[in-house]
Formats: sequence, structure tokens, C-alpha cells
Amino acid sequence: MISNHPHEQRFAAWLEAHGAIPRQLSRAYAPEPADEADLHQEMLVQLWRSLPRYRAQAKPSTWIYRVCLNTGLTWRRTEGRRKARVVAQPEPIETASTSEIGPADAQEQQDLMAKLMHAIRGLPPGDRSLVVLALDGLNYREMGEITGMTENHVGVALTRARKKLALALKEVSDEF
Repeated sequence: MISNHPHEQRFAAWLEAHGAIPRQLSRAYAPEPADEADLHQEMLVQLWRSLPRYRAQAKPSTWIYRVCLNTGLTWRRTEGRRKARVVAQPEPIETASTSEIGPADAQEQQDLMAKLMHAIRGLPPGDRSLVVLALDGLNYREMGEITGMTENHVGVALTRARKKLALALKEVSDEF
């Protein structure tokens, strides 16, 4: 049950409306699938802590992206300090239901998504941020608000990031 406190009400409403943002970003920034839950939790904690500083000068989704991206970048910088690793488990991939596609097609789609996420994780943090935002369907203006870049710079940087991603995916496919 949510209390009548405005802070808690806003947080609950944001999670209901934009809960996919921290999930997607934690998946893109976690170095190992086992770290995704920890990073997701950290993003939610940072979002909770930052909520009192929200002044409605940007859309809530923009604020959430900004907080979660900064948390993901910080997570990556401090990754080397975390020595203990949980044994990696297969990466959960969101796919269409098997009633819509056959098992072989579902497995192929899972493999492609795993390769894409691996390639995205291999990009530099700034490029990774832009690719994730683009995959979420944000336009250049929105990406600029989140990252602090101009729309033109977002376009140029995203084009370069896409080329790096295409090259990384080509190298992965050439291995097979």
C-alpha cells in the first residue's frame, strides 16, 4: 500500500509508467547477467534519492534516464573494484511468445539478442548510452536533454556509434 506522502506517490507512479527504463539500462550496463539485478536495484535507489531534487524542468522519463544512465556509468567505472563475481547464468532474453514463433526461431531470436547485447556492452559508455536511448525510440532532442548534448552532436555521435556496433556485430557473425 502506498502512503499519502507525495515522494512515495511520485516514485510509485514513475515506476509504473517508466519502470522499463531502469530494467533496460541495467541490462545494457551490467557487465555480467548476474550483475543486472544489483545494478537495477542501485538505479532504483539512486532514483529514490534523487527524487527530492526533481523540479519538473524536464519530463519524468528524461529525469529517470539521466539518473539511471549516470548510475550505469558509475557502476562501470567501479566495476574493477568488485572482485567477487557470481557464476554467470544464461542471460534472460525477452522474446515473442513461442505460440507466435517456433522453438527454432525463438532460439535464433534469443541468440541474436544475446549477440546484440554483448556488442552494445562492448561499446564505450557514451556510445552505449546513445544506442540504448535510440533503441528505446527516443528522438535526438530527447537524447540531447538526457545526455546534455546538442541535437546535432547526438546525430553525429549516434551515427558513429551505430557504425561501431555494426562492425562489432559483423565481427561476431564472421566468427561463426
